[in-house]
Amino acid sequence: MHKRNCDLLAYGKFRVFFNIFAALFLIFWQGGSLQAADKRILVALGDSLTAGYGLPQSEAFTVQLQAALEKEGLNIRVENAGVSGDTSTGGVQRLDWALGGGADFVLLELGANDALRGIEPAVTRKSLITIIEKLKEKNIPVLLAGMKAPPNMGQEYIREFDQIYPELAQKYALAFYPFFLDGVAAVPSLNQEDAIHPNKEGVALIVEKMMPTLLSFIKGN
Repeated sequence: MHKRNCDLLAYGKFRVFFNIFAALFLIFWQGGSLQAADKRILVALGDSLTAGYGLPQSEAFTVQLQAALEKEGLNIRVENAGVSGDTSTGGVQRLDWALGGGADFVLLELGANDALRGIEPAVTRKSLITIIEKLKEKNIPVLLAGMKAPPNMGQEYIREFDQIYPELAQKYALAFYPFFLDGVAAVPSLNQEDAIHPNKEGVALIVEKMMPTLLSFIKGN
């Protein structure tokens, strides 16, 4: 009987210890889950510039942007919905897929490949309008990142293309960053060997220059 009582006592102590451990684990696990659930999602809908073409994943735009937002104390998860080579028309076609995981904000960066391929500015404008209006219908705030046509496209094309972004930003009352590659385009030390895609330092500068606009956009929504 004495041995049985000791076994029961030991078992009782074990159960108490186990229950305390389980309760603490549940508290911490739920806390972590709630924190993850509370994160708002910023979807970066773009092309190779947001996808991180030619860079290790750790140096990609969305990763560097995520780190910058965390440094500001914002509980935001940045989703990389960039596809290398994509045009604005491609963005329309995959919009629902890009939003499949949910979205509280969208950073819209498309059009660079349209200009490189000489796609008619009217086509680019129509595609961007379609994306913006669909996001508006879903009540998802949009930050529009502008793009500029390459200088070899001719003055008429450049004029028509470059005015798309400020005009749409004004028409739809969007948060607006005028030129995604501001301070980086045509700077050899900030680009990869192709002279088109930013390197790690180029991406860091893009993030740094965009942050004031992005912070105002997020805090205003």
